[in-house]
Amino acid sequence: MKLALSGGGTGGHVYPAVSVAHSLQCALSPSETLEVLYLGSGTAAELEIVAHAGISLRKVSAAPMRGRMPWEMAANALKIAIGTKQARSILRDFRPQAVLSTGGYVSFPVALAAQTCRIPLAVYLPDLYPGWAVQATSRLARRVAVTAAESLRRLPHREGVVTGYPVRPEFWKTDRGGGREKFGLDAGEKVLFVIGASQGAHSINRAIVAELSGLLELCEVVHISGQSDEQWLTEVRNGLAPSLRDRYHLFGYLHEDTAWAMAAADLAVCRSGASTLGELPAVGLPAILVPYRYAGGHQRLNARYLERHGAAVVLEDMEIERLLPLAGSLLNDPARLRAMREAALRLARPDAAGRIAGLVRELAEERQP
Repeated sequence: MKLALSGGGTGGHVYPAVSVAHSLQCALSPSETLEVLYLGSGTAAELEIVAHAGISLRKVSAAPMRGRMPWEMAANALKIAIGTKQARSILRDFRPQAVLSTGGYVSFPVALAAQTCRIPLAVYLPDLYPGWAVQATSRLARRVAVTAAESLRRLPHREGVVTGYPVRPEFWKTDRGGGREKFGLDAGEKVLFVIGASQGAHSINRAIVAELSGLLELCEVVHISGQSDEQWLTEVRNGLAPSLRDRYHLFGYLHEDTAWAMAAADLAVCRSGASTLGELPAVGLPAILVPYRYAGGHQRLNARYLERHGAAVVLEDMEIERLLPLAGSLLNDPARLRAMREAALRLARPDAAGRIAGLVRELAEERQP
């Protein structure tokens, strides 16, 4: 079987596609093989994630179907036309039985190409709110899957399968004790996990540094900073007193070990991209969510969804100076953390990747003569 994947260049779009491909591979019989090709925009995060998964990637031109000026609209339309031609050529050469799209600008020309090549398309919406690309591609799709039921009313046909967010398989293999052992964390200490999504978050990193000594007096910190900020944060770490330096565990980026770091923690501070909807519930991790203000409102909706279900507290970027007192209040309130953890676990969907893989398999089998 051959499967083409396509999605935006951030972890929230790439990881679900990779997770579904892995689940599909596991579901095949010993006599069957799966060839996977990723059609993407070629961002650094996307290239690293896809390469780490052992999947080949081909770049496709893409752009948003909008612009402040008429010439911007014209330029973007030209990029989409070029991307559609590129994707059509790639799909004709690869000849997949199905295409799985997870949204983002690049998914639109790929979906158009799939339609002209008569290759069935499945669309998965990771976020709570569909951007223009998902709204457009869902009209062309034979199967649509969403993370949460409330997303369906925002889709053009208001139809789809509610599957949950398909997290990587390692999230279902972790435990708190194993995570603490892996990272050298004290079994009896409070642990704060900080991450700014697959590309890092400079405002969160700055806020952590501004309160770092106070945080480290309160708890151990596991901080995935993003590679662009890793160097200066390493210098900050080296300047700490030895007793505090040992409590600050800094990483530019992690792959499988991210799941173990989250499982080891009592509380997270992070953005609210699509992956938080699956990864935080998978390990039952309470969170302070800081939505990225320039994400078209998607992250705020994701954050409010987790907050409404009792699994998170939302802190806006403009209120970031409240981070230390808020984190301290939560870490010193075991009853509230326990309630938040239980609320998060109720949102976990271990079968999400398998269910979406099943939809893709149906499409592939329908196409076979």
